[in-house]
Amino acid sequence: METARIERRIGVRASTDQIWDQIADLSGWDRWNPVETSVEGTIAYGGTIALTEAIPGLPERRAAVRVGEWQPFAQLVWVEKRGLWFKALRYFEIEELEPGSCIVANGFIFSGLRGEMHFDRHRRALRAGVDSVAEALKAAAEA
Repeated sequence: METARIERRIGVRASTDQIWDQIADLSGWDRWNPVETSVEGTIAYGGTIALTEAIPGLPERRAAVRVGEWQPFAQLVWVEKRGLWFKALRYFEIEELEPGSCIVANGFIFSGLRGEMHFDRHRRALRAGVDSVAEALKAAAEA
């Protein structure tokens, strides 16, 4: 199965703790995240997260996703499946370079025929979305 990926990596002058505090506080995402807002749920293996996704240029929508992987201070991954032909994986990764300095990645991986079509059709909007989330997470963690 083919996959399509879009990602933004950004340097953040903050500790893994400061960055993780922003990510782990799901109910506070509306204070910093311009794309995934109104987030509710639990970060736990197989946990469910309900969110509003507002990618500029695409219709706002509610989604229920399942946590696929997570590691405190390092990674949060969730998966959304829409039938047999669409799977979207959304991720946040924190890599510490030295104390108080990290690289943070956020992105989408689409698979399945409809997932790839969605990516191809909305590549610019998705790029703008991951870019805006990267800048917003950096600003919140560095504040």
